Amino acid sequence: MKKLDKCRCGSGAAYEECCGGILAGRRTARTAAELMRSRYTAYVVRDVDYLVRTTHPSARADDLAESIRAWMRKVEWLKLHVIAVEDGTETDDIGHVEFIAEYLTDTAPGRHHECSVFKKLKGDWYYVGEESEAD
Repeated sequence: MKKLDKCRCGSGAAYEECCGGILAGRRTARTAAELMRSRYTAYVVRDVDYLVRTTHPSARADDLAESIRAWMRKVEWLKLHVIAVEDGTETDDIGHVEFIAEYLTDTAPGRHHECSVFKKLKGDWYYVGEESEAD
């Protein structure tokens, strides 16, 4: 993997001090927003194992890794915009993060807009999925 200077999550921090340390397993995400940013960065650097590992066990489909790989083959991630964060602090057990991720495909630019749900399990944050209107 190519060494990154600035973290691709848009924090402005150096990659190694930001998401790089989380992806490498040197530390865990302290908040739901930090996990969401690290997952975006994992998509950028194509770290499928991290994305599967940080998906809540209740949300892990049998074909999750292949589904992620298929999506990665179609897009190049350009920029992350965190719109809103609700809860998801170090003392919470659930959090919500709304974001827009800009990307490019071989045919056109696009934007993925999502309101994500994150839950803690045994002290670690996990991605549960996109918040539905019924939530």
